[in-house]
Amino acid sequence: MSAKLSRRALFVVFAGLPMLSAAPALDAAPLPKVVVHKDPNCGCCGAWVEHLRQAGFPVEVVETNAINRVKARLGVPNDLASCHTAEMSGYIIEGHVPAASMQRLLAERPDAKGLAVPDMPVGAPGMEAPGSPPEEYAVILFGPSGQRQFARYRGTQEL
Repeated sequence: MSAKLSRRALFVVFAGLPMLSAAPALDAAPLPKVVVHKDPNCGCCGAWVEHLRQAGFPVEVVETNAINRVKARLGVPNDLASCHTAEMSGYIIEGHVPAASMQRLLAERPDAKGLAVPDMPVGAPGMEAPGSPPEEYAVILFGPSGQRQFARYRGTQEL
């Protein structure tokens, strides 16, 4: 009979484990605020902001008619420029960078100035165009060591 009680006791203990493992981690850090500098007339910038919010980033939008001055002040290379510029946790985020790449940047913390998606590729977050196939594009890590590909996407799918 003691063997049956032991099995029952073990069953009760193990039955509770899935509930414990499904609980969210208490030490998970919240995502940092992203400050987005954008032209007040740009609609795709607003769509990218919504992409970030859906991914859990708190976002502050700063509208400016002098976005090129912001890019120059923050040190965005001309060849990486896009339509909006953001600041996040000491990094610069230029253009339609997917939230997944921003989360990876925060996890890895490379010695870099930031990430950029040059131009405005169709299908990138905020650049969705119904009826148009998404383009393939690179997310570029840039900084003191130069530029290199950080990730590659087709639309919002990492390749």
